[in-house]
Parts: sequence; C-alpha cells; structure tokens
Amino acid sequence: MSEKIDGTHDDGGAQGSAASRLLSTTNIWADAPSPHHAPKPIALPPRPDPIVQARLTPAPVVAPARAQPWPPRKLSLALQGGGTFAAFTWGVLERLLEEPSIELDTISGASAGAINALLLAGGLAEGGREAARSRLNRFWTRLMHEASFRSLMLIGGFSPAGSSVAFGPTLRSGHFDPFDLDPLRQALSRDVNFAALRDAKCPKLLIAATRIRDGELQIFGNDAVTADVALASTCPPLVHCAVEIDGEAYWDGGYGGNPPLIKLAQESTTPDLLLIQVTPTRDSYVPITLAAIDRRLDQIAANAALSAEVAAIAWAQSRAAPSLRLSRIAAEDSVDGLAQRSSTDLGRGFIRTLHRNGREAAERWLRQGAKAQRILPAAEPALA
Repeated sequence: MSEKIDGTHDDGGAQGSAASRLLSTTNIWADAPSPHHAPKPIALPPRPDPIVQARLTPAPVVAPARAQPWPPRKLSLALQGGGTFAAFTWGVLERLLEEPSIELDTISGASAGAINALLLAGGLAEGGREAARSRLNRFWTRLMHEASFRSLMLIGGFSPAGSSVAFGPTLRSGHFDPFDLDPLRQALSRDVNFAALRDAKCPKLLIAATRIRDGELQIFGNDAVTADVALASTCPPLVHCAVEIDGEAYWDGGYGGNPPLIKLAQESTTPDLLLIQVTPTRDSYVPITLAAIDRRLDQIAANAALSAEVAAIAWAQSRAAPSLRLSRIAAEDSVDGLAQRSSTDLGRGFIRTLHRNGREAAERWLRQGAKAQRILPAAEPALA
C-alpha cells in the first residue's frame, strides 16, 4: 500500500532545511485538497493607518548570505527517465560515487530514472559506494548484452506509437505473460534487495508513477517501494499493460513528474538539489516524418511537468528560499544530436557514449562550481 511521503524516514522534522519547511507550509505545494466547508468568519481588529504603521514598523534585518561549500557536502538527486538515455545518468552517478565527501540525502526518480535510483540506493544501503557502483554497472552492462525487445521492458520510457504493440485484456503484469515481456521483476530481484530500502542507512526514495484513474502523480516512499512499484514507474502504456497496486492501475511515472522535483525539495534535508536531465529539450530541426514527429512529441511530453516544477522552484528561490540551490546536468549539453536519437536505441556504442559523457559532465559540474551550473529563475514570457 502506497504510503504518504510525509514522515518517511522522519527525524522529527528537526533536520528539515529552511527551504523544505517553506515549501511544505506554502499552499501552492500542498498535497491535500482545499476543505469543502468554509471556516466561520473571525472578527478582525481594525487595520492601523498604513502611514502610521510604516513609521512604527522597524525595517527588517537581513542576515548576510553565507558562502556555501562546493561541491556540496550533502546532495539530493532528481533522476529523469528517458529509456536508454538514462545510461547518461549511470555515468553521472558513477562519478559522484567517487567523491567520498558528498553524502546523498534524498533521491527522486521516474521510469528509467527510478531504476537508477533503486540500484543506487539499494547498493548504498547494503554495501556502500562500491556496491552501488557495481550494481549500476552490472545492470547496464547486462542491458547492452541482451539488446532485444526484452531489454526495452527493463527501462520503460516513451516509445514511438509506430512501434507499439497492442495486447489483449488478459495480459496482466505478473499474471499472464506468454511473450516474457516482464523481465524487470527478475532483473531487480537479482540487483535490489527491497527490504534494504527500509534501512536507516538508505537514502530517502521518491519513486513516481502515474495513476490512470485520475492522471494524478503518485509518489512511493521507501516503505512502499516494491518490484511492482518499479514496474509501474517504468510502464509505457503503448508497449506494456498497466500495473496494478492495491487496486489502482498505474502507467509510467514520467507522465506525472519526470522526475518529482517539488516533492524532492520538500523532503530533502539539504538545500542542494541536482537534476540529471536526459530527455532533450531543444531540437533545431522541424520534424516532418511520422516517426520524427512522434519522437519530438514524446520529448516535449517528457519535459512538460519537469519544466513547470523547475519554474516553481525558481519562483521560490527568487522570493523566499535563496538558500535553495538547484543545479542541472543535461545530457543534451554533452551529446551532440541527442534529440535526433531514439530513446530505445540499445546499441552498445551508443550506451557507452552516454555513460562516458555522463562521467565527463559530472566531472565538469564538480569542478566548475555552483555559480556556473545553477539554474537561474526563468524570465517572464514576453507578450506578443
């Protein structure tokens, strides 16, 4: 049964960052719907004269900003999904694991980003940095060597409609699988000890899935993460049947939050957040073929929810949470022509290129400092 995230791995709230407390208490971030019954009116004292009030109210004292260390000593990660493009994240994580001074706090993920998050967190909980690095390497190496339609089911992601497969109503994940289209459960049983995810040494997890009934984003915490949750987060609706958890049917988490970012800021005990974005946002070519159009639409859809959350975080940074630092490492900044490539490309050379570029991008991020990589508040759109 999916848990409510508030309170997962809770330390009494004492360690929550100022930014997370701000976001948690601001109505715009609230999970619960507004109450249906309006409260009774309360008699308010008369307002003071604004001129007199201005004279009587002392000017606020603004504390000088303190320099924050770089690289961060504690870091929370947001891992985007995007099929084989997530091999770039593999490279980034591998390089970050080589920095013993960086402690990982909270990790959010959707689709293939969720798989990377589970491998990373499970390895850290059971065997530390080397175990996490080994599990990521083993998973992605196996994916390359088993390059087939089976492998695509391991990573989910958005798949072109032209190559989709229609299944009958009797094909249900874990119940009837004549084509062996559900190897993720077996793969994760070898690489992830789900019981270890509940250990106090494990980073906090926020795994996203999209609830079909109402299209809402559902986020699963450590105590609720199972193989079914991983299947749900990586379930592309055009090539896989829906995954049922506690009577609810789910599709790929990338539709609702790819990856969850606002919730990450709320749950994190550090102000330093790193977004690893693998799906391209830019494309200099106007697509004209059906396959190219479908690929570009998938890229836009995969980034739509994320763009809104980045803008919301930037709004909070500029107004009330200046200590919140959101950085981004984007695959498209390192891999030429990524927007023209397919996220279902299982070529060993392509995956190795993504991995290598991920390592190099992480190295640059570590060395260039916060100012060079920080996401600044977006400019307001111009009116025509």
